[in-house]
Amino acid sequence: MKLKKRIYILVLGCVLMNFQCEDSGNEDAMIISCGIEVVNDSVLYESAESSYFGVLNYNLEGDCLSVTISSSGCDASTWGLTLIDSETITESLPPQRELRLIFYNNEACLAVLEKEEIFDLVALQVEGANEVVLNIEGLPESILYTY
Repeated sequence: MKLKKRIYILVLGCVLMNFQCEDSGNEDAMIISCGIEVVNDSVLYESAESSYFGVLNYNLEGDCLSVTISSSGCDASTWGLTLIDSETITESLPPQRELRLIFYNNEACLAVLEKEEIFDLVALQVEGANEVVLNIEGLPESILYTY
């Protein structure tokens, strides 16, 4: 069962990394302005297992959150990093969200490598607010996302 979950998460991460939308003139079309879309899934938030990694740097610019990680591996080409939202919004000012970074690494080499991933935070915006605090497990501090 554990292997099935990992495969599901890995496939989901790969699909989301390759997901791009183009503006076809339809106002209802979803446009991803940067990076990978955040996964909103409370079950996955609770159950996802992560390989070991360290966060070297993170930067919020507009709707884009870039995260640079480090882990052991061969060339980092098969690595996957997913940002999962718990789908819970606290009733505070500003509102807050709980998130987890889940890292997938099946490489068995001893080299220490880095990789940057960028996430599109638009899906985390809270209606009626212009900012939200992002509490991301693994980061040393919360991030105030203003939109």
